[in-house]
Amino acid sequence: MELKRLALYESIRQENVSDNPMPSEIVCEALDYSAVATDLVNGTAYACSFRSPYKETANEDSLAVFELGPQAAVLAIADGVGGHAGGETAARLAVVTLATHLAPLAGLSIDEITEVIRPAILNAIEQANELIQQTGTGAATTIVVAEVVQSTIRPYHVGDSGILVMGQRGRVKLETMAHSPVGYALSAGLISPEEALHHEDRHLVENVLGTSEMRIEIGSPLHLNPRDTLLLASDGLFDNLRTGEIVDCLKSGPLAKQGASMVDLARERMRLAGNNDPSKPDDLTAILYRRR
Repeated sequence: MELKRLALYESIRQENVSDNPMPSEIVCEALDYSAVATDLVNGTAYACSFRSPYKETANEDSLAVFELGPQAAVLAIADGVGGHAGGETAARLAVVTLATHLAPLAGLSIDEITEVIRPAILNAIEQANELIQQTGTGAATTIVVAEVVQSTIRPYHVGDSGILVMGQRGRVKLETMAHSPVGYALSAGLISPEEALHHEDRHLVENVLGTSEMRIEIGSPLHLNPRDTLLLASDGLFDNLRTGEIVDCLKSGPLAKQGASMVDLARERMRLAGNNDPSKPDDLTAILYRRR
């Protein structure tokens, strides 16, 4: 992997979180971070994270890309919940815990990885939830994870960070539902996608790590065709762009260029409210993966 290993990776090593060798990965808790596209599991990946344009405090998002071998990887984004003490710490703890559970998988055969990757991810999320509660600070975070094994992906999520999968021509093959009052209303058909984007309760999240009521939503395995694109992102993206706009940004052209254009549009929306477009300043983190 050519993507940068930033502060969080260094802190993982210094703290000796695991005695197992770490899988090749990037992890980020920087204020602003962007990586060019790089090879990953018979495809390419692009990752970025940006602080909200209107705050001087830390970026509360963390991202990780774990390369377990030439045929397997795990992608993850944790978004510390704003308004809760220690959101940045909770997000960081979530990806550190995921790293410790994935470390033993590095170097296994693809058949072995297929057998153990799902319980490793579930156990990591459950342990992270317990550890965050034990901090006693009221900290919380959402998390979204995608396992990529050969040509198949499986989504996991807690909260309102999301996963989107689209085909080469822009057909949406998967879109996760936000665990929030607005997300549930949208899923039930009680409100339209446009009403959801402008809803006054859009900021409320119903399911997070850091509570005894935390639950994990697991999706079914999904086959990726060549040129299909997988997107993981915090709500900083989905609160500022419509699904159709995201698809338009990503359906053609080089992955890194498309990803940068998508994020630029979302961040422009954060700064310039008006014209009935959504505008919700927030930290924004995204990971893109595309099969060759």
